[in-house]
Amino acid sequence: MDRSDRSDRPDRDGRRRQPSSSFNRAYELTEETPVYVISVAAQLSGLHPQTLRQYDRLGLVCPDRTPGRGRRYSARDIELLRTVQALSQDEGINLAGIKRIIELEDQVAALQARVAELSTAVDGAAVAMRQREAQVHASYRRDLVPYQDMRQTSALVVWRPKRPAD
Repeated sequence: MDRSDRSDRPDRDGRRRQPSSSFNRAYELTEETPVYVISVAAQLSGLHPQTLRQYDRLGLVCPDRTPGRGRRYSARDIELLRTVQALSQDEGINLAGIKRIIELEDQVAALQARVAELSTAVDGAAVAMRQREAQVHASYRRDLVPYQDMRQTSALVVWRPKRPAD
């Protein structure tokens, strides 16, 4: 399977990866670029390669694959491996709990991105509304006087007709 086929499909753990055509663009490396083979990733993360394979099978850290099905880890994958190890060793959280934590963190990140997107949309709508309101005010006829509602009071006014002068 080619990387371009995976552009918008979720990984086995449900996370979406950003489409990366880094195989096609030479010399353009990001933290998402899959460059490390499993032995290098194991050294960088301080884990055994078999542990990395286990994490991949469990869906904790899902590296990209080469056409020959070899694993390629990105800098972000290495950081996630270190996080998984820290949660497991230092905090005593089991792998199922770690997987749930990762899923929730991904969900929070997606929701934060959605909130930012909606905030931008609301700001744009507010600007458009103010512009439309200004257009409406500019279209008012100047020969009309705005009506001002006089508040009624509870005062009693007695009217008496004028008496004719005798």
